[in-house]
Amino acid sequence: MANVSEIFGCNVFNETVMQERLPKNTFKALKKTMAEGKELSRDIADVVAAAMKDWAVEKGATHYTHWFQPMTGITAEKHDAFISPSADGKVILEFSGKELIKGEPDASSFPSGGLRATFEARGYTTWDPTSYAFVKDDTLYIPTAFGSYGGEVLDKKTPLLRSMEALNKQAIRILNKFGKSVTRVTTTVGPEQEYFLVDKEMYAKRKDLILTGRTLFGAKPAKGQELEDHYFGNIRTRVSEYMKDLDNELWKLGILAKTKHNEVAPAQHELAPIFGTTNIATDHNQLTMEMMKKVAERHGLVCLLHEKPFAGVNGSGKHNNWSMSTSEGENLLEPGKSPKDNTQFLLFLAAVIKAVDEYADLLRVSVASAGNDHRLGANEAPPAIISMFLGDELTNILECIEKGEAASETARCFMETGVSALPRFVKDTTDRNRTSPFAFTGNKFEFRSLGSSVSISGPNIVLNTSVAEVLEEFADRLDAATDLEAEVMAIVKETMKDHKRVIFNGNNYSDEWVEEAERRGLLNLKTSVDAIPRFGMEKSIKLFEKHGIFTATEVKSRCEILLEGYAKTINIEALTMLDMAQKEILPAVLKYNKEVFETLKVKQELGLNVSVEKEVSYATKLSNLTESLMSKIEELDKVLLEAKNYEDALESAKYYREYVFEAMQTLRVVADELETMVASVAWPFPTYVDLLFYV
Repeated sequence: MANVSEIFGCNVFNETVMQERLPKNTFKALKKTMAEGKELSRDIADVVAAAMKDWAVEKGATHYTHWFQPMTGITAEKHDAFISPSADGKVILEFSGKELIKGEPDASSFPSGGLRATFEARGYTTWDPTSYAFVKDDTLYIPTAFGSYGGEVLDKKTPLLRSMEALNKQAIRILNKFGKSVTRVTTTVGPEQEYFLVDKEMYAKRKDLILTGRTLFGAKPAKGQELEDHYFGNIRTRVSEYMKDLDNELWKLGILAKTKHNEVAPAQHELAPIFGTTNIATDHNQLTMEMMKKVAERHGLVCLLHEKPFAGVNGSGKHNNWSMSTSEGENLLEPGKSPKDNTQFLLFLAAVIKAVDEYADLLRVSVASAGNDHRLGANEAPPAIISMFLGDELTNILECIEKGEAASETARCFMETGVSALPRFVKDTTDRNRTSPFAFTGNKFEFRSLGSSVSISGPNIVLNTSVAEVLEEFADRLDAATDLEAEVMAIVKETMKDHKRVIFNGNNYSDEWVEEAERRGLLNLKTSVDAIPRFGMEKSIKLFEKHGIFTATEVKSRCEILLEGYAKTINIEALTMLDMAQKEILPAVLKYNKEVFETLKVKQELGLNVSVEKEVSYATKLSNLTESLMSKIEELDKVLLEAKNYEDALESAKYYREYVFEAMQTLRVVADELETMVASVAWPFPTYVDLLFYV
């Protein structure tokens, strides 16, 4: 059994290692950069690089890589050895400050949304000293930002760091008005990660899982999640061993893996870390997803991170627990013992409320993907309507402020169990709402609309930037105010009057809420194709340009990338469906038809006085479904050919959504019904029972 305190962070060039290996002045300068975002000199970088290389080599590293996050949504890396030739024909190990600070990967083959042509290949990676380097697979990994030769942003880290700077700047202005001197305000995130585990041998027999990450065919099994017996249930031995191994690997990388449990669907699980600075939490979540997959292979398993691997049971999401903290450790979303009297908290709360309402469309875009469209609004995840839950206590306080009335203190109650032996404890002042897309959970907001495979950078870029915009507006008002307390209350009152429509504490899964949201004027962008164009609107461009997050060109390019990604995803799924239907399902069904009809023919030719009415009915239904399957294959093939005629990204995405995706659905319905009729031994690949219940 691993000693957690000994292995934690053992493969990370963290503050403890730096303090041991760097000269005091160098360590002090680097720490200042990490804490305050100060620029690091080349001389300091040389010293850091030498120490980093020596440490990594001692850990067994032979190579280094600039580890970055392009617009693919996953990470990228190019490995270079530390070796340099020496005069005696041998090699020495070297690593300079220049090599630490700057790398040059090819920038032409990553998504750019038209920012770069194929022949414009030069791109740069730049060391991010605010995120620790680490050793993995005999390589020193250096977290970096990624941009083009022309200065265009081609990654997800750069705008995230910019958004954090934007919020930091405006939050400090607000805090200064409250007489607080802080050096930095950072946003923090704890992303809860859901996932499925399936047997590796079963997985290898499913072309759809291999190529698309989800099952494109599969009849509903007799048992799903309806007994609610998997959620928080006893963890199977094989899965438990996997989880232990995963924890150890994550702890070695300094990732604060905290909670693990079974989720609602069979074979579904969750891992939740302790929150950290948003930039580092984003890096850690990318590492977590990678390690989940790698560790699964050791145990004969495959980790599925698709938002909807299986129809008919819950899909997987990622809950983005977001807050703001000062350099002194104060959580700005902590209500305190008396929230009604905590004017600073109420002001920051009002900023979040206004930001979520005014930029709800951007929050929706930030979680848009073909995979996530299967989840949102499906009674397993929040709907596509962005609203926020505050709970009874905070809602009551804000409503009283809006009306100009005094808010009463919420009484603290004990949890009564009726069993004297059980300890009593004070209940929270409000319940939790697991149906809300954006729920306040005590001292943070939980953005629950994220899909399980998404990088958390996008949603946090939008959150940080939109809140920074509102904080700037509030700070400007406070600058001109003569009575701070009165102005804060006026701001909170106006915010409630203008934006209370976004607050909803009820059941977000209900049809009644969809109707109520429409009456309130809230957007319901049901699909990614509905949502993504909102990212390129003038209002969005103005927001991002103002705070230096993106240029107008970069905004439009990201819109293009999202639309192209959507169309490409559906295209790959449709092609995979056709391949499976034509080469696996249809041959198996035709062979089974032959067996059924030959059996029927033999009985009829015997001339026995027995009824074959049921067999005839069964054979007829089987034959008709087979004919229907062939027709649906032709229909999907036809619409796929037509899709090639659409060159505009938006029009192409619309076509794939309206025609290709619908043709895929109708093909699946027929194939899944055939699965219920064909003998198990004759079906060409593992079924839902095989995948979900034999882990």
